[in-house]
Amino acid sequence: MVQKETASIIWPGTPLSRAFFDRTAPTVAPQLLNKILAAADGRAGRIVEVEAYVGAIDPAAHTYRGKTPRNAIMFGPPGHMYVYFTYGMHWCCNCVCGPESDGSGVLIRALEPLRGLEQMRAARPRTARDRDLCRGPARLTQAMGISGVQNGIDLVGTHDGFTVIDDGMAPPKDLTGGPRIGISLGKDLPWRWSVPGSRYVSGTIAQQN
Repeated sequence: MVQKETASIIWPGTPLSRAFFDRTAPTVAPQLLNKILAAADGRAGRIVEVEAYVGAIDPAAHTYRGKTPRNAIMFGPPGHMYVYFTYGMHWCCNCVCGPESDGSGVLIRALEPLRGLEQMRAARPRTARDRDLCRGPARLTQAMGISGVQNGIDLVGTHDGFTVIDDGMAPPKDLTGGPRIGISLGKDLPWRWSVPGSRYVSGTIAQQN
């Protein structure tokens, strides 16, 4: 279900184009680092950790075995948001990438909160530290107010309530991908990237920084 928003998304910079997302997920993923995920209600965070998932060649992808009602958004146009429910309790959000029918996307794993922190704290009242508001894919959807209602919204432009913005901060250079987290298949694919030194990334990377 797609929820339409009428409020404007205000953030200095330029929303990413359809062409940005119309590339392979492992190409798009590291380029999303340091971009801004912004919402119409004023919440925003800088993307600091991502993972790529690539359709039929990736056994960890939801789309590995083909199109279903649950994953249909992933087979649609690039630049849309794919939101799924996991472990019976958490939402996770992805940017659909590549050509239609490719079934590829980038999971946004962590954000550095930038704006709307009071709303984020209200959404996650048990979080003791602001660094933990969006540190992990389930936490960030809670903090940003993302649920199944946003499944299928268009991230290109500012009309569907969320967009991804380039505010001029370049992605880190010379990054090397690492193993993805929380999967049992496809562990050999180095499709996880994060901003070096960021205190807001999740899992084992966060423990190292």
